[in-house]
Amino acid sequence: MHILGQFGPALRLLVVLTVLLGLAYPLTVTGVAQMAFPGQADGSLVRQDGRVVGSSLVGQSFAKDASYFQSRPSAAGDGYDPLAASASNLGLDNADLVTLVRQRRAAAAKLDGVAGRDVPADALLASGSGLDPQISPAYAEAQVARVAERRGLPKARVRALVERYTQGRTLGVLGEPRVNVLRLNLALDAIG
Repeated sequence: MHILGQFGPALRLLVVLTVLLGLAYPLTVTGVAQMAFPGQADGSLVRQDGRVVGSSLVGQSFAKDASYFQSRPSAAGDGYDPLAASASNLGLDNADLVTLVRQRRAAAAKLDGVAGRDVPADALLASGSGLDPQISPAYAEAQVARVAERRGLPKARVRALVERYTQGRTLGVLGEPRVNVLRLNLALDAIG
């Protein structure tokens, strides 16, 4: 068969596959996802008073206001940039990382009024994506006294909120217990 004779069938196949795999399949998957899991299909957006304030899947910084629970550090761009999701790729013996961890330990200890040795690991190291929206219950507990004092709330009430927003292991065995920082901070705003 001549080379030009193969061009027509190849072009038709390209068009058919483009329509099937480039249009029909993605639209079908999106439609099914929208019907079965509308919240997740839209990015697990968190709304407050009718406006989007974030996503329960992407962390954000609360560093400018000490009356909020603080997220873990981010290595994504300038911090929590979903377009630059990544880890720092610095090894544990890298001098830059060691310096950064020391600085973060001192800052967290000072902010929360705890000894440096009592600062949880997730206050010191970014997650693999740099976008982790959760902190450990230990890191949340380390922040309870500061948040309660700044907001003029009893520690027991703030601690109860932390407990309420602590999620257990997925399916009882996967992952670690965790606290979604955005949801916890929104709950704090709701009580004052």
